[in-house]
Amino acid sequence: MVIDLAESRKKIDEIDQQMAKLFEERMEVANDVAVYKRSTGKKVFDPERENQKLQALRKLAANEFNKTAIEDLFRQIMSISRKYQYQMLGPSVNHIPFRQTEHLKVDKATPIVYFGEKGAFSEQAMLEFFGDQITSFNKTTFREVMQAVADKEAAFGVLPIENTSTGGIADIYDLLLEYDVAIVAEHVVKVEQALLGRPGTKLEQIRTVYSHPQGLMQCKNFLEDHPQMQGEEYASTAAAAKKVSQEEDNTQAAIASTRAAQTFGLEVLKEAINFQSQNYTRFIIISHEKIYLKDANKISLAFEIKHQAGSLYNMLANFYYNDLNLTKIESRPIEGRSWEYRFFVDVEGNLKDSGVGNALATVEEFANKLHILGNFVTK
Repeated sequence: MVIDLAESRKKIDEIDQQMAKLFEERMEVANDVAVYKRSTGKKVFDPERENQKLQALRKLAANEFNKTAIEDLFRQIMSISRKYQYQMLGPSVNHIPFRQTEHLKVDKATPIVYFGEKGAFSEQAMLEFFGDQITSFNKTTFREVMQAVADKEAAFGVLPIENTSTGGIADIYDLLLEYDVAIVAEHVVKVEQALLGRPGTKLEQIRTVYSHPQGLMQCKNFLEDHPQMQGEEYASTAAAAKKVSQEEDNTQAAIASTRAAQTFGLEVLKEAINFQSQNYTRFIIISHEKIYLKDANKISLAFEIKHQAGSLYNMLANFYYNDLNLTKIESRPIEGRSWEYRFFVDVEGNLKDSGVGNALATVEEFANKLHILGNFVTK
C-alpha cells in the first residue's frame, strides 16, 4: 500500500480543525460551570469527578497505548479548563496576610541585625542597602538572626540566601518556614574571597583554612591546587578571620573578604581566590511585619505537592497560564517523609496583580501547603 503523505497531512489538518472547534465549545461550557460554582461556593477542583471521567475516557480507546495517551490528553484539557475557570471566577486568595506599604521605615534608631562577625559580607550588604546611618548588631548563626527578627529585637535582618557559584543556602529556606518572618527586599553583593593570614605568614606555611561552607565551596579550585591546605568549616567567613587573628598560629588562614582583613588586622595573602570571577551573593532583608512595597516585583513561595505523577508540572503550569515568569525553583526534602519534597519558587509579580491572585488561588487548592515568603524588589 502506497501512502500519500500530502493526503494524510490534509486529513490531519481537517481533524485538527474539528478538535480546535470542539475545544473552544468545551471552554464555553467550562465558563458556565465557573458561573455555577461561583453561585454555589463549590470548589473548582473536584478530584473524584475528574478521576471518574478519566477512567471512562480510557475505556473508549482501542489499545493500552491509546488509553494512556487519552488519559494524558484529557488531564491536560481538564487542567486548562480549571485554570480558565479560576480566571473567570477571579482571585480567591483573599486572606493573604500581607499589606502594601510605600517604603520601609528605617531611621538611626531602627535596630538591624546581620549574620556573621563585623566585616562579613552580610554587613556589607546591610550597609549598601540601608546606608551607614543606622543602629546595627550581629548574630553568629542564621537561626539567631531569624529569632532576633521574629522576637522584634530587630526590625530587619540581613541573611545570605543564594550564590551564583554554589547555589542556594538550604538552611535559610528551612528557617523561613520555621519563623514567622517575611522577605521584604533583596540585595546582591559581588563577592571576592581572599586568603587571609596573620601578618608575616607565608603561603607555604598554611595547613588549615577556615571559612563558611559556602566560602570553601567558592574557593574549591584554589584549595585543590594547594593540597597541603585542609579546608575546615566555620560559622561564617568573618568569624573564621576573627579566629585566625586571635590565635598565634601561622599555619592557619581564613577565606573571607578584604574588609574582614582590615577589621581583624590580618594580611591578604592572596586576593580573588574564588573560582568564578563573576561571583555574586544574593542577600534577603527580612521583617517581622508581613509587608510589601508598592513597586515589589518578585514573590517567593514555598509549597508541598502530592506525591503523584504530574503534580509539579500541573503546579508550575499555573504560573505560565497567568503569564508569570518563574525565575527560580529549589527543592528540599520534607523531614520525616521519605521521597517527598517541598519546593521554593520565585516568580515575577506583585501581590495586588490579578494574575498573581489567580495563580495563587490555583496553587493553594492543589498544594498540600502553601506559604508566601515575601513580595519584594531588588535594590
